[in-house]
Amino acid sequence: MSDLHTLLADLLGGDEIRAEESVAGLIALDTQALHALQVAARSADADGRWWVVRALAELPCVRNEDLLPFLEDSAPEVRQAAALGLGARPTESAIPPLVRALHDPDSMVAGLAANALGRAGSASTPPLLEILDGAPQVVRILAMRVLSEVKDHRAIPAMMKALNDDSAVIQHWAREGLERLGLDLVFMKPS
Repeated sequence: MSDLHTLLADLLGGDEIRAEESVAGLIALDTQALHALQVAARSADADGRWWVVRALAELPCVRNEDLLPFLEDSAPEVRQAAALGLGARPTESAIPPLVRALHDPDSMVAGLAANALGRAGSASTPPLLEILDGAPQVVRILAMRVLSEVKDHRAIPAMMKALNDDSAVIQHWAREGLERLGLDLVFMKPS
C-alpha cells in the first residue's frame, strides 16, 4: 500500500487516472487520511478540492457534517461532488442544507441535492412543503419531484393544490406523486 503522502500527491497531481486509483488507497487508510484530506480541501484549486470531496465522500469515517461545508464552495463542481456524496449517505442532518441547495444557480447542484433529499425519505417532506409557496419555479419543480418520489401522505394537500399550478411540469409531478400514493383518480371540475 502506498503511503499517505504519495496517495495525496496522486490525488491532486492532475492525472485523472492516478487520482481515481489513489481514492481506493485513501479509503483503505480511512481515519489516517481524513485529516490530510481536510487540509488539502483548503486548496485554491477547484479541481483539487473536487478530488478531495470525491475521496472524502468515500471514506467510511466521514460524517455528513464533513461534507456539508462543500455545498457552499465557490466552484459548482465542488458543490456537485458534495451533493452527490451526501446523497450516498442520506441523513436528517443534511436535509436543511440540501433544501437550500435546491436554490443553487448551478442546475446540476440543485438536481443532485433533490436526489439526495429523495434518498433521505419522508424526513425531507416538511421542509419541502414549506418551500413550495414562494420559491422560484425551478425550485418548486424539484421539490414536487422529490415529494412524488418520497410518497409521504403529508404531501397530498400540496399535490392536490399543484394540479392547478401554472407549470405543467409541477402538475406532472403532482399527478405522479398522487399515483404513487395510490390516488390516481381522474379529477374533473364540475360544470
